[in-house]
Amino acid sequence: MKRPALFAAVAAIIALAACAARAEHVTIGAIKTTGAGPLYLAIEKGYFAAEGIDPEMVFFEAAQPVAVAVVSGNVDFGVTGITAGFYNLAGQGALKIIGAQGHEAPGFHNLAYLISNRAAQSGLKTLKDMGGRNVAVTQTGTPGHYVIGMMAEKYGVPLANIRVLPLQSIPNMISALTGGQADAGVTVVTVPMMPVIDRGDLRVLAWVGEELSFQDRAIFVATKTADTRRDLIERFFRAFRKGAQDYHDAFIGPDERPHDGPNAAATIAIIAKYVGQPPEAVKLGIAYVDPSFRVNVADVLRQIAWYKTQGMVKPEVDGATILDKRYVVPLPP
Repeated sequence: MKRPALFAAVAAIIALAACAARAEHVTIGAIKTTGAGPLYLAIEKGYFAAEGIDPEMVFFEAAQPVAVAVVSGNVDFGVTGITAGFYNLAGQGALKIIGAQGHEAPGFHNLAYLISNRAAQSGLKTLKDMGGRNVAVTQTGTPGHYVIGMMAEKYGVPLANIRVLPLQSIPNMISALTGGQADAGVTVVTVPMMPVIDRGDLRVLAWVGEELSFQDRAIFVATKTADTRRDLIERFFRAFRKGAQDYHDAFIGPDERPHDGPNAAATIAIIAKYVGQPPEAVKLGIAYVDPSFRVNVADVLRQIAWYKTQGMVKPEVDGATILDKRYVVPLPP
């Protein structure tokens, strides 16, 4: 190698080492799903590193513990479902929504109404048949709980006739459904659940995206972070949006419907690496992602209002103060 080229190579190595030394360690709380794919892509492709961020994924079994971890400072960013507990913490001034990774949309597989084989054999054929059934959720006041309420309202099923079973984790829900202790369940379809569905051990009755316009996921931080670390948030978003755009290009067409792009197989391989499941399982649960992180503001406010009617969110919680207008980009009506 000629001396100028050698000097250039050495200089590049030194520069990279300096960037690595300056990288800011950031923890991101999430649930291990394909919907978190943009995060995996941004990590794998070096988008965070290019912004001087050293990211660490911290996985949870349910959404509410992510909010608690953000408030306590155990993680810096939360990227997961928004719950009644989240709204109560945010209503106390502890949390801010700064964006939304995606929402439920027709054709995409994220949140599902699931049923056991025993329930299917006993006549649970449609959502209209949910009356009198035991329906599992991870926790009271989760997105799954909310969409049970919205489903009941849509199909005229008295909510009082549905017994909601909070089972604390998705693995517990899988056990209850496959063991027949629960007739149905509503949750995000995590990658470990996909082989169970594929084997026929439990069934998808309907996908929430086909039933409701629902802002189920959000990107959020502690209020102190929103107020004092704008530079970090902007760098985080720049990296995260690149991962989201790659995900969008791989799985979503110009009409915002499912469509495999040229990089779909390679993208699935990256996601499979992070979630520890074969590509065939990953393909079963491709969620919709908005690369602009726009928020369905109207639905967030509707959720808060519904939770209040159920006594799960305190009356004084003001949704307008939870949505941080410095960062939030509203989804057009």
